[in-house]
Formats: sequence, C-alpha cells, structure tokens
Amino acid sequence: MKLANFIKKLEEVNSLSKHEQLVLGIIDAIDSSHLAVGDQLPSINTMVDEVRFARKTIVKAYEELKDRGLVESKKTKGYFVVSNKTKVFLKIALIMYSFQRFQQEYYNALRSELGDKVQIDVFFHHNNEEVFQTLFMNIRAKYGMYVVAPIESENVRNLLKTLSPEKLIIVDRFLNVGSEYTYITQEFENSTYTNLTNLLPKIEKYKELVLFFRNDLDYPKGILASYLKFLKAYNVKGSVVESYKSNTLEKDVLYLFISDADLWLLLKDCRNIDLRVGRDIGVLSFNDHVVKEIVFGGITTISTNFNEMAALTANNLKRLNYTKSVVPTNLIDRESL
Repeated sequence: MKLANFIKKLEEVNSLSKHEQLVLGIIDAIDSSHLAVGDQLPSINTMVDEVRFARKTIVKAYEELKDRGLVESKKTKGYFVVSNKTKVFLKIALIMYSFQRFQQEYYNALRSELGDKVQIDVFFHHNNEEVFQTLFMNIRAKYGMYVVAPIESENVRNLLKTLSPEKLIIVDRFLNVGSEYTYITQEFENSTYTNLTNLLPKIEKYKELVLFFRNDLDYPKGILASYLKFLKAYNVKGSVVESYKSNTLEKDVLYLFISDADLWLLLKDCRNIDLRVGRDIGVLSFNDHVVKEIVFGGITTISTNFNEMAALTANNLKRLNYTKSVVPTNLIDRESL
C-alpha cells in the first residue's frame, strides 16, 4: 500500500484539514509498520504529484513530524523516519547544568505538568562550553522544543539564536538571546541583597559571615556581587572561601552555602563536635529542598520556587503562550540563624 493511500483514506473525514490528513496519514503508516525507522519519506515533489496538495502544505506536515520527533531531515537527502513512538505529541530537549536536587525537583514537576503525551530527553552541560556545543549540535533539529538552562557566554548565545523563538525557552539562568525569545528564570543579585538586608538583625548576632563560592563552577555571579555589596553597605565583617573544609568550624560565625555538598559536610561536623545550629553557629543556604525543612530544626534558605518555574514552563509548552517571567526568590526563615 502506497503512503499516498494512507493519506487519501482520510479525505472522508471532513473535519480534517489537508495538513492534518498528511500528518495523520503518515502516522497511520508508521503504526501499521508500512513505514519503519530508517525509511525515507517520499520527496516533497513526489508527494505533490501523488496527493495533489500544495507544496507548502506538505513541507509544513513534514516539519510537524520533525517537531514530534518522528522524522528527521538530512541535508540534500530528504526526510527519514527516526521513531515509531507516535503517541508522543511533542518531543522536548531539556538541557540543564547537572542533576542536583533542586533541578531534579524542576524536572519532576515539569514531567508531572506535561503528562504522558510529551517526551522529555534530559541533557547536562556541567557549565562547560565545549560540552554544551557538542551536545547542542548533536540534538539540533531533532526536537520540537528546547528548554535550556544556558551558560552565560557569547558562543552559547550564538548557538541558541540558531533556533527559532517559538522552539526555545530559556530557564533558570537568564541569557539575553533576543527580545523575541521566551525566558522563565531566576534573578540573583537584587534578590540576594534584599534578603540579606532583611536578615540583618539576625546576621548581626555573629562575628563574621563566610560565603563559600567557587568561580570555576556554575555558581551565579550575582550572588557574589550582592554579598560583597551587602558587606560594604552595612559594614559587616565577611569573607569568601572556595569550599568548606572539614573540622574548620568556628563559633559565632554565619556560613552561607550555594553547594549542598559543602552544607552537608558542615552539618556533619556540627553533630560530631556538638555545636548547635542557630545558637553556636549560623547556617544560610541557597536553593530550598524538603530535606532543608527537616534537618537540624530547619535550615533558612534563599530560594526560587522551582515547582512554580516548572509550571510556567509547562504552561508555555502546552499553550504555546510565550511569556517572559522572572520567578520570585523568597526568604524561608527557619531556625538555623
């Protein structure tokens, strides 16, 4: 049975447009095993001759099948079937920094919001431009949507600009790709400064602040800038250290963490040498998680709501209602200061 017959069979369904007949006809051909993974679709010209639809209608249908992840185009060679998962209506590439707890929370919420008819493939760039470029070039043109936590660099910006605005959502960290592109991101500098200022009466209980910050990792530079600004504005004694080293705890010091690995190490030391969090030392962490609500009576955090970020992302993906949003960063005051 020729592919054209699968399409012509749908002509009797009056509610279907020609575009829909093409898409559904090809899907029927895949479901019936008439088309298998690796098979080439008829050329645009052949389809024009066989089904008598306009060229642009056939191109649009082939491109939709690409967006669904069923078809891939190869330069000068044509269109090929690359998947038989026809029940998936949208195929999304989610490019993240790494699978940390709060990013796992974002993924789980996004997966829940989008439901079963969406395929999400997750990739990690680990804040490495070379890794980002390699994986991006490998997956470019293979997905209907790209949800990307970007690296702040000109090279990454230029790569992302090769995607059309309706296929890209910037999440987590803001990168100005262009005014026509959608973003749903955090804001670090102003929100960190404001929240530290709100905590000033508690901060003044301690003789010193220590921020653990590594320039060679994906730590937001806005946090460091706001921290230094805060120290100067309120004449607070403070320092910046790359990472926490075991058994270096000092009483009456407030420790600020971006890395959870550093945080857990310090809390372990607190337990071993019987220092009380919130009385003998202070602890403040970025990026909230349910564990931080529980341990040591609760850890105070400065955090974006990643469930809200995921819900906004899903809403854009489902409704194609492209918006630009900065998710608020909140202070969650517990017993650790």
